[in-house]
Amino acid sequence: MSAQPAAPQRRKRLWRTAAAFAVLLGLACYLVVQYVTGGPGAPRCTVRAQGDEKDYELSPEQAANAATISAVASSRGLPERAVTIALATAMQESGLRNIDFGDRDSVGLFQQRPSQDWGTVKQIMDPVYSAGEFYRHLAKVPGYSRLPLTVAAQKVQRSGYPQAYAKHEANAARLTGALTGRDGGAMTCTESRPVDSKAGGAAKVREKLVREFGPEVLPRTESAAGRGAGGERGLTVPVRPVGPVAAGDASRRGWELAVWAMAHSAELRIEQISYAGRTWSAADSDKGWQHKPAGSTKNERDVRIITAQ
Repeated sequence: MSAQPAAPQRRKRLWRTAAAFAVLLGLACYLVVQYVTGGPGAPRCTVRAQGDEKDYELSPEQAANAATISAVASSRGLPERAVTIALATAMQESGLRNIDFGDRDSVGLFQQRPSQDWGTVKQIMDPVYSAGEFYRHLAKVPGYSRLPLTVAAQKVQRSGYPQAYAKHEANAARLTGALTGRDGGAMTCTESRPVDSKAGGAAKVREKLVREFGPEVLPRTESAAGRGAGGERGLTVPVRPVGPVAAGDASRRGWELAVWAMAHSAELRIEQISYAGRTWSAADSDKGWQHKPAGSTKNERDVRIITAQ
């Protein structure tokens, strides 16, 4: 008779073990989700606060897509307002993620629909193409830069919830200031894992720069492109004001290029970026843009990019 209580005790131990395992599994899932979505401890990009505002944070994936959206506007000579409208739209439509699903046949950053003549799925899933199509339609809206953001975005998107764009306007404007160089060095990114196993190199940076900013971003000759002491790891990008900042401060163009490189650092295997006496490095990315030592500021008019091989 004394052996009978053993079965209930075993069941209790099993339940406790199962409960503990469930808690550990839940914690592991939580940590994975937090890392992927930009939770505490995950790689992140931050636009510094202004006044009483809080820092605006986004994931490296979101920052890279936002930088592409801004670069495409620059290649077309569009004003900052166009970038803000585009960023707010993409924030609402996809969370600045290049997703391959959505309402009905909507896909991509702007949730454009192949059935509505926005292009093929493959085309729309290309951020450069989708941003270009958004701007092409936006440019057809008379006086779009003077319209309320919700009105301008809605004339392009034809959304069922046009007022939803408004809640993103403040963050989109702050992000625009950082990406266009108006607020130089306002955005910093911590190191992110490479997005694939492909090798880096200056050639890939050069190719992506030209595709997103247009051919005028680099000199025509390979020798002028500046391979530098780092060989194919090094690329010097001349700062030559073009488009909406042509008549303004050249430093805006420099910061535009430098921040773009930082936002794409994981994809392009970028290890270091230097401009205007300041340096961002993947190894010390948690320190943001650091001031260079005195006497080491050669070629400060240009943006210097060093990549992994």
